[in-house]
Amino acid sequence: MSQRVLNPSEKLDWLRLIRTERVGPVTFYQLLSRFGSAAAALEALPELAVRGGQAKGISIYPRASAERELAGFHKAGVELLAWGEPDYPQALTAVEDAPPLLTMIGDKRLLTRHAVALVGARNASANGRRLAREIAAELGQRGVLVVSGFARGIDAAAHDGSLDTGTLAVLAGGIDVVYPEENRSLYDAIVKRGALVAEMPLGTEPQARHFPRRNRIISGISLGVVVVEAALRSGSLITARFALDQGREVFAVPGSPLDPRCRGGNDLIRRGAILTEGAEDILRELGDRLSGSLMDSRKDGFKGPTPTIPGDKELQPARVMIEERLSPTPVPVDELIRQCQLSPAIVVTVLLELELAGRLERHPGNQVSLL
Repeated sequence: MSQRVLNPSEKLDWLRLIRTERVGPVTFYQLLSRFGSAAAALEALPELAVRGGQAKGISIYPRASAERELAGFHKAGVELLAWGEPDYPQALTAVEDAPPLLTMIGDKRLLTRHAVALVGARNASANGRRLAREIAAELGQRGVLVVSGFARGIDAAAHDGSLDTGTLAVLAGGIDVVYPEENRSLYDAIVKRGALVAEMPLGTEPQARHFPRRNRIISGISLGVVVVEAALRSGSLITARFALDQGREVFAVPGSPLDPRCRGGNDLIRRGAILTEGAEDILRELGDRLSGSLMDSRKDGFKGPTPTIPGDKELQPARVMIEERLSPTPVPVDELIRQCQLSPAIVVTVLLELELAGRLERHPGNQVSLL
């Protein structure tokens, strides 16, 4: 795929589209593929929402608000990276729900390097923190970008260990929001010596629902995810699950079965994760992938609108068939296509209409449910 930089008008339209209510990353890309540009998609949104059953249409992010947001980025020294641009993390472009836009502060050259994520417990043990710091330092010395989520504990130790060689922090809130506050000095150090990225708007205080979204970015940027310490219900296991869904490797450091912080990592090993005692285990397993081209993982770009867009004559009976098969229980989109025996274009269009009307929810693994 040939890379290109969006012009200011295109980037403004992208920002308006992804900030519009009910437009998530998957819907964003489907709209772009169907209409060829964000500007054309914005024009089509009200009609799509009405056809999906929303009488009042849809509230589109105002141009003035997007212009103020872009001005705020410039004032704060924040860069806005769009999917498919040369500076956007290339491994992340292969992820189905990758953020269309990322904010970035720091050294963007780091984003061109192969990456490995280190994650783990916030209440990590002294030994766990030490091991995370040592693994991160050695990976960095071997030219690997170390990625983590900027939380206290293992994340902070991983960032600290790789500050001199290259570290990337993925934030759950706005890129200008330091959370937790105890990591403020680490934040300042990463701004000067590493890089930070975020998906949420400036000023966004992280909330519980933001962390899984952050986690799929951490795994998506990386060739593999290393879990150092994690309880059985740890957020780190969510990151590991995303990694598996995205075709990444999962590594886990074993620990004492008497320590609850180790049970999640031990369970990952039991289920097939690669037992890891140091950086060499990671480097050996990833092997040639650490020297290969990141371009191999890129998806094709958006080359224009879909040649044939289904008409209402085709869509009306399809709406009835699809809605009959939808329920509050998630179902794979491929299963809907198979059962309805409809073309993917028709099914995608109907699901777009329902989602923009606020009647459909998307789930990981290309699944959908009726609200």
